[in-house]
Amino acid sequence: MSKIRAKDTKPELIVRRLLHAAGYRYLLHGRIPSGALVKLHRENPEARLPGGKLPGTPDIVFPARRQVVFVNGCFWHLHDCPAGRHAPATNARFWEDKRNRTRERDGQNAEALKALGWESLVLWECDLGDPHATMETLARFLGPPSRRLES
Repeated sequence: MSKIRAKDTKPELIVRRLLHAAGYRYLLHGRIPSGALVKLHRENPEARLPGGKLPGTPDIVFPARRQVVFVNGCFWHLHDCPAGRHAPATNARFWEDKRNRTRERDGQNAEALKALGWESLVLWECDLGDPHATMETLARFLGPPSRRLES
């Protein structure tokens, strides 16, 4: 399990390729530009953003739109699909607690982003099999790609 990466996973790369091909430009791993960070601190002085990253460290960030995308693995984030419902037989209590904490943390991060004025979308690993459906979901959430490069 320690070999599982937190960044640049295969599902995340799939989504990034789709977005880039459609003309969207984005930032990665919760980073936001210093100008947007200053503006965010001005609007929410009590907000704590360690390292200049958004709560939950979203996989894909659209600072100009104030929107983020999380690409979640079904097993780790306890999705309702068969992969998410599969529980390891070895050390079952540990894994149940760990996955439940992850689900709770995901909810808290979504609320924190909402409180800061950001919208979030969660894409599940099991839903990425159909690129057209994935792109439709993303386009509905993001709107049309802008003609200028997003900051």
